[in-house]
Amino acid sequence: QVKLEESGGGSVQAGGSLKLSCLVSGYTYSRSYMGWFRQAPGQQREAVAMVDSDGHTTIADNVKGRFTISTDSEKNTLYLQMSGLKLESTAMYYCAADAQPKEGWRVFSENEYKFWGMGTTVTVSY
Repeated sequence: QVKLEESGGGSVQAGGSLKLSCLVSGYTYSRSYMGWFRQAPGQQREAVAMVDSDGHTTIADNVKGRFTISTDSEKNTLYLQMSGLKLESTAMYYCAADAQPKEGWRVFSENEYKFWGMGTTVTVSY
């Protein structure tokens, strides 16, 4: 059974940093993408950052330069390092896994990802 468990969320002041973790179990990360999405209150879920099994990353334009995604295969963990947090960074952050590249696919489409965690909340305030 595949399980994704996020942690590391919390409250932080604007301009601060947080590092989210996603512990993955029951899943072999191979030739696919994993990534982070977020959903702000009253908003649709949006893609934040993705990484493939070769370590190549794709970062959404609105967080580029502030957020980085990485993996630790020994710990079976996906990370999202966030810095320069803004009020609009407030959201529930979800990790997702097993997006298989194919003709016509879109790396930022949540429909491409088969497995999801329950999310961790990030709240940014002044």
